[in-house]
Amino acid sequence: MVRDDLDQVMAIEERSFSTPWTRNLFLAEFRNRPISLMLVALSGGTGREVVGYIVCWVFVDEVHILDLATKEWFRRQGIGRRLVLAALGTAYQGGARKAFLEVRRSNASALALYEGLGFLQTQVRSEYYENPVEDAIVMTLDTEILRRLLASSHDDDQF
Repeated sequence: MVRDDLDQVMAIEERSFSTPWTRNLFLAEFRNRPISLMLVALSGGTGREVVGYIVCWVFVDEVHILDLATKEWFRRQGIGRRLVLAALGTAYQGGARKAFLEVRRSNASALALYEGLGFLQTQVRSEYYENPVEDAIVMTLDTEILRRLLASSHDDDQF
């Protein structure tokens, strides 16, 4: 992700979440390098059309997925999965050996995506989200599953 992507990222963010990140939060991530990892997926068309993005923090041996979204008409095409795999691969190369994230309890599609990648539900954070108030499911991916996931994804040319 580059700063010039921010208008498109903000449009996706605002359509995807009831409590979207602000522009200032994204700008703070640009200043938070090398901890912040920000990737975009681009359409195959002309120009630079952002169709999805992911924001993570990579520190010591962990990667924390903070934000992931795709444009509405590009959903269910594997873009989110590819973004997660790309972020996990980059983080792994940087030393991360486990991953975690929080997801709304009601977000069935996100839960299915992460469970399909091998993440396990490990904790509940009561009333973590606002608008509406809702529990967060904490999901984790341990070292061995991460290693196997990245090896199989690389073999399948998913990166």
